[in-house]
Order: sequence, then C-alpha cells, then structure tokens
Amino acid sequence: MARVKTYVRPMQGWWRRNPYYVRYMIREASSVFLAIYTVILLVGLFRLTQGEAAWDAWRAALASPGSIVFHWLALLTVGYHAYTWWKVAPKTAPDLHVAGSPLPELVITAGGLLATVGTSALVYLIVRWM
Repeated sequence: MARVKTYVRPMQGWWRRNPYYVRYMIREASSVFLAIYTVILLVGLFRLTQGEAAWDAWRAALASPGSIVFHWLALLTVGYHAYTWWKVAPKTAPDLHVAGSPLPELVITAGGLLATVGTSALVYLIVRWM
C-alpha cells in the first residue's frame, strides 16, 4: 500500500513574501503602540486621583528621553495606521454620489486624512489653551 504524504504549507515568514502583507502587518503592529499608550493614559488618570505629587511624578516620567522616543514612534505608527485606514475606506464604504456622479477614491481618502489631521490639531490647540 502506498503511503500518502500530506502537503504542509510553509508558514515561516509568509507575510514577508508579499509587500502588501508587509504593509498589512505593519498596520496591525501599530495597535501595540496604541495599547501601550492607552495604558500610559490610564496610569496618568490613576496618578491624578492620588494627588498632586503623584501627578507631577507621572508628568516628569513623560518628559524622559525614552518616553519621548516612544511617543514619537507611537505617533508615526498611528499616523501610518490612519493613512492606511483612509486609503481603504473608499473600497469598503458604499458608493458616495455628489450631483449624480461618484466621488473619486482620492477625494474620500484626502477628506478623511484632512479630517483626522484637523481634529488632532484642534484637540492639541484646546489642550494647549487650557
């Protein structure tokens, strides 16, 4: 009786073989930075409940060089995530028509990116003003 050999698909580094999958994995990895940043903000809220000394110590920790590097990396990865999110939005959204003609994909992507940057700038200005 002949022995049947089962095909085993190699999975090692599957995502590195295609540039599309590399970009996808980078986008998904950006969620790690977002999760860590969420924990940092939650710690800040907790420190705020502990009094002024704890709050000041938390803010001082945010001014450390390691924290600044992390926040720049988080900003870059979340910015890339937002860019790829708005790039795929026209493909997943229902057809948007203005005056009977569909909106070009570039308009939807650019509008989303402008809304993201504008909202972020507005939040920054409000926080700086307070």
